[in-house]
Amino acid sequence: MKKIPVTEQNKQMKQSASANSISSSVAPGVDASQSEAEDPMAGLQADLDRFRDLALRSQADFENYKKRCSREKEEAIKYANKSLLERLVGIIDNFELGLAAAKDQGADSPIYSGMVLVQKQLNDLLAENGLQPIDAEGKTFDPNLHEAIAHEASNEFPEGIVVRQARRGYRFKDRLLRPAKVVVSSGPAK
Repeated sequence: MKKIPVTEQNKQMKQSASANSISSSVAPGVDASQSEAEDPMAGLQADLDRFRDLALRSQADFENYKKRCSREKEEAIKYANKSLLERLVGIIDNFELGLAAAKDQGADSPIYSGMVLVQKQLNDLLAENGLQPIDAEGKTFDPNLHEAIAHEASNEFPEGIVVRQARRGYRFKDRLLRPAKVVVSSGPAK
């Protein structure tokens, strides 16, 4: 943008103001020189008000941007381990399957006892970091926490109650990490 000296700007404003005052009709009883002096000041005041409003809006937008960035940063730090835990949950499932197979071979085995201790340590570590298992069996089906893979007639459970859990679900802090895959009761057999 080309810089114009202040004196030239004043001359240009006076010329445009005089052109405006000539083209507009002057009210009877109002001096023409008085009308000419008020128009440039009113225009400058309007510009000043508009720019002041724009500056306040820009400042408010910037404050909102800083708050949003801060909130997003805190959330990113809070949930930084999510992808690691998603992968670890699959390993935990396989570990539990191995533990169930070892129990079938002999619950008094020292290998089975060692695996149970390792599982307890692993579960404690994950709980300290915000991972919570979702126990679904015997509870009302909740589509926010459970994924129904089948319906099954059951005399033991009323309709809408989880009969079996095929795969355990997990929460990470206050979010759902993985829904529990469940079999839901369809009520008594007909």
